[in-house]
Amino acid sequence: MPATANDYRSADADSVAALHKLVLDSLDDDQAADTISIPLAGKSSIADHMVIASGRSTRQVASMAAKLSEKIKAETGRSPRIEGLPTADWVLIDAGDVIVHLFRPEVRSFYNLERMWSFGEAPTPTNTAPTTGNA
Repeated sequence: MPATANDYRSADADSVAALHKLVLDSLDDDQAADTISIPLAGKSSIADHMVIASGRSTRQVASMAAKLSEKIKAETGRSPRIEGLPTADWVLIDAGDVIVHLFRPEVRSFYNLERMWSFGEAPTPTNTAPTTGNA
């Protein structure tokens, strides 16, 4: 029987916080740009946090996604579901309690998920590394 979304969710607030920190730390280590985290607990049943970040190129986006997936599996024992890795313009990583969207800057500005999911004002990015150029 295939895994469902609830199979990847945790009722333990400490494990949710640890997974969220793991995601943010991994993206910071990989020099993701304009990382934001949108709290979804009590607002949506899909996850407790949505993290959105940019990479400078498809290569960086793919690398960040692969490393993050490996770290999540090593830490939790569960393999996150990944969509969009072959083209790496927009990669979605569903880790259950945390949903991660990794974009190239042009694709991110086109879809503008921050505005759609912010429930009011758009959150401020946690870093402001320049996102110029396409390697």
